[in-house]
Amino acid sequence: MILIIVILSNCQLNKTQNNHGIIFLKNRYEKLIVDKTNSNDVINILGQPHTKSIKNSNDWIYIERVLKKGSFHKMGKNVVKENNVVVLSFNKFGILENKVFFDKKKLANINFSNDKTYNNLKSNSFVADFLQSIRAKMYSNR
Repeated sequence: MILIIVILSNCQLNKTQNNHGIIFLKNRYEKLIVDKTNSNDVINILGQPHTKSIKNSNDWIYIERVLKKGSFHKMGKNVVKENNVVVLSFNKFGILENKVFFDKKKLANINFSNDKTYNNLKSNSFVADFLQSIRAKMYSNR
């Protein structure tokens, strides 16, 4: 009887969650006011950005991801509970110009380009290809 009480007292009724990024990002996003909030206020509310845009360093990106354990039919694998992204754009004076919030549903509707980028650095010149074929023929007779 005492063994059962000890085992049951150590069980948690709360489901485990794995957080990545800034928790409660939606609530913090709502505190930001366009044309009033500056970059220092954003750092106080959200902290340093996870990443900045490659083309424009005035675009800041914040991420929140919450994973939870799946139910019985998911075999206990992690399931994405929340997946939120905030994109903030500042003007040259550091004042917030634009803010965009993406939740899990909006992120699923984003279309990505199917264009492929080809790398010409790995392609060999005519001379290198010719010498490589000669080397292959030399060593194939051994």
